[in-house]
Amino acid sequence: MKPSLLILIPLGDDSRARISTSFDIHYAPTHEARVQSIAKEGAAIRAVLTNGTTGLTADEMDQMPALEFVSALGAGYENIASTHAKARGIVLANGAGTNDDCVADHAMALLLAVVRDVPQRDRATREGIWRDTLPMRPSVSGKRLGVVGLGNIGLKVARRAAGFDIDVAYHNRKPREGATLRYIDNLHELARWSDYLVVATPGGPATRHLIDRTVLEALGPKGFLVNVSRGSVVDTAALAHALASGVIAGAGLDVYESEPQPPQALVHLTNVVLTPHVAGTSPEAITASVDNFITNATRHFAGEDVLTPI
Repeated sequence: MKPSLLILIPLGDDSRARISTSFDIHYAPTHEARVQSIAKEGAAIRAVLTNGTTGLTADEMDQMPALEFVSALGAGYENIASTHAKARGIVLANGAGTNDDCVADHAMALLLAVVRDVPQRDRATREGIWRDTLPMRPSVSGKRLGVVGLGNIGLKVARRAAGFDIDVAYHNRKPREGATLRYIDNLHELARWSDYLVVATPGGPATRHLIDRTVLEALGPKGFLVNVSRGSVVDTAALAHALASGVIAGAGLDVYESEPQPPQALVHLTNVVLTPHVAGTSPEAITASVDNFITNATRHFAGEDVLTPI
């Protein structure tokens, strides 16, 4: 008999079909379906597939007494009650490494778009406005880029930046072992040093509003911010003020505190490029993430250790 799996996130038909060869799926990608599925099927559920944003609460876990395996599809797991899960002996896994390239690509796309003002230049062209009436924009190459959170994604952003002859430094809680990039132990100093600040740190309480008014002031009026981590890491109100008042030059954001609602304080501004939390999604990335989940879940139910534990 196949183990019962509760899927709490939207997944395409092909992905669900691949998973269904090994698991009895209960698909609940909306809040209403989630509540109903846990109430009706909770006693039989042995595994849950979610993501960092959607998460899984301690109360929900306790409504599933047979639950023994929980996985985030991507790398993030900030809204999964991991301490409670571990206390119950539930095995936790994530999709670390499955979409790093996609996220790093998107970070560079946001950086290029906001520095070169691509969305506004596209609009101007469609309206018949030629270059002579538009202010020049700075070059991207030959500048300084600070990475906040030099994990796998941060490293891949740094490698891509090197292709633009950009000097890269980073800030973590401590230097990353084996990293050859310049380490700056103070976030404000990194912001002052940087022309571009790319945020790739994990979400959660420890990093909430890590990018605040003081960091934005340190980045300065010629600086650009890119966030592909979690919306909670950036203080939205402080960022809106910084963008509107010229404290920084611009921003490119894929994540928001208000998700899935758009950030109302930002949508009217022309010096910010917004995308709807798609940095980690592509056909290739989703395939890799689903493959990773199937491998981990199959290993767990065969009595083996998972490959990407939390």
